[in-house]
Amino acid sequence: MDIRLSRYDDSTINIHVSSCFMIPDTDKAYIAGLFDGEGSINFTRRPEKKKKHKGGGYRISNSMRISMEVTMTDRSVIYWLYEVLGCGTVTKKPRKGFRKDGTKYLMQYRWRCTFRDTYYVCCLLFPYAHTKLGKIQQVIEHYARQRLKDGADVVNLDEYKMKKQMMFE
Repeated sequence: MDIRLSRYDDSTINIHVSSCFMIPDTDKAYIAGLFDGEGSINFTRRPEKKKKHKGGGYRISNSMRISMEVTMTDRSVIYWLYEVLGCGTVTKKPRKGFRKDGTKYLMQYRWRCTFRDTYYVCCLLFPYAHTKLGKIQQVIEHYARQRLKDGADVVNLDEYKMKKQMMFE
């Protein structure tokens, strides 16, 4: 397993794992429940204004934004999620203002992943998710239409479901 670790500043750590490792089904189910309750998924395609490479001005491009995140005040759960999944980033979410009683808000920690890492996590959570299942299916179907760089097909959801059912019978 090839792991590259880079640190941009004290609050952000990135990790990339080039080969998948086995995560127990109980952990996948727990992460799916955590994500259903505390997480969010962003799957949007919209025009964006981008700077031109040569010359002045801007161009409009049809951009895709795919990401997922879990934000909560319990630091240990966010770092456990980061360690188990082996992808994404963990950052501190800045606190602004005070509550009505004058006390500060608690520090929030955010685990976030984008694009292919989001696809990887969606494939893990697919059998266990309920609330966010529609968005998870959108991400998986988006990548199912594409091919990986090595030419292999991306996972077929129907075959995956049948194999999972056969395992439990």
